[in-house]
Amino acid sequence: EAEHELSPTFRSLHNPNYRLYAGGNLVSNVGTWMQRVAQDWLVLLLTANSAAAIGITTGLQFLPILLLSPFAGVIADRIPKRRLLQLTNVGMAAPALVLGLLAVTGTVQVWHVYVLAFVLGAASAFDAPARQSFVSEMVDPDDLSNAVGLNSAGFNVARIVGPAVAGLSIALLGGGVVATGWVILANGLTYAAPILALARLDGSRLHSPALVARGPGQVVAGISYVRSRPDLLLILAVVFSAGTFGLNFQMTSALMATEVFDKGPTEYGLLGTFMAFGSLAGSLLAAGRVRVRHRLVVGAALVFGVLEIVSGLAPSYLTFALLCPVLGLAALTMMTGANTFMQMNTDAGMRGRVMALYLMVFMGGTPLGAPIIGWVGEVFGARWTLIAGGTLTVAGVLVASAVYLRTGHHHVVVWEGRRARAAARSQDFAPVSSGR
Repeated sequence: EAEHELSPTFRSLHNPNYRLYAGGNLVSNVGTWMQRVAQDWLVLLLTANSAAAIGITTGLQFLPILLLSPFAGVIADRIPKRRLLQLTNVGMAAPALVLGLLAVTGTVQVWHVYVLAFVLGAASAFDAPARQSFVSEMVDPDDLSNAVGLNSAGFNVARIVGPAVAGLSIALLGGGVVATGWVILANGLTYAAPILALARLDGSRLHSPALVARGPGQVVAGISYVRSRPDLLLILAVVFSAGTFGLNFQMTSALMATEVFDKGPTEYGLLGTFMAFGSLAGSLLAAGRVRVRHRLVVGAALVFGVLEIVSGLAPSYLTFALLCPVLGLAALTMMTGANTFMQMNTDAGMRGRVMALYLMVFMGGTPLGAPIIGWVGEVFGARWTLIAGGTLTVAGVLVASAVYLRTGHHHVVVWEGRRARAAARSQDFAPVSSGR
């Protein structure tokens, strides 16, 4: 009866497993955003406001994704994802609890933050591909796009709530090192939510594929699989272009707010909030789709690039602020579409490795693109960080699309993808379908 009370936008919540999983993830994501704020504030306190130290911390936290993602994808295909995710959540909780205790006791030093950020990043590198591909084991194929959209919506709700809770908590606790420690400790405790949720899942309702046997060459096999699929290569090229050159909002928004519009930290913070609301809207729209085609991903990326160029030309702070939610909506449409397309059009036994490569390409471009866009801002001015970023995004997407159309293989790939999905439905999901 409750199934008929929910909007189609939230249809995946009909699934008890997904409902548990999404609830646990939401609690953990709020904690993660709380720690991001608290950790940055802690580094500033320990280094007398060194922006470079924050950059080092962020870099160390994301470096393991570049180094470990291909191997993490193999592990995700080799070990039951439910068990792996419980282990990775413990692995992410441990450095948070250690850092929180060091800060609360007043013994923390900046090198502690660096080391623990790297440890957290290593656990996250193994968590991400398993978490992304586990969604398809909980829901039916027709609900996958909805579940990915709702995951993104939960992430963006946490992105709005987490920093606000962290900022208020740090202020109420005195604003010092100890205050940041209590917030980081709170994040460490939030990992209990997904661990408990995963333990309570009904295993009989999971669509778990056969595990990949141990053997040499599995990383290479994943790369070869993607290289043989022009449709997947197109999506990877699109997200690389946008992720490397376009999605540098923290830097570009800060430069626009301070250098172009002469605003302070409050106005800068509001830009992030406006962007998050647009991202949340994009997530909910994505949740309403049943199928995702590569044309949606390409179109959203092009719209995003053009909007970024327009925002770089914004005549006033108000105009720029009004463009932020639209930018967030376009960016999230592209990202959720790309994520869903990669999962829906990949063989189940390869999904962990494919999603690991997707995350490596998408997130790994930031360390490359951010310095380039930063240099453009220093030489040509803050507006050009957006104008150049949008232009390079559009150019990259157009080149990737032209190459894809010239391969001449995409019609065959689409047909093979449909045949593979039909086979998966008849084999992998038959027991679940017959039981409903």
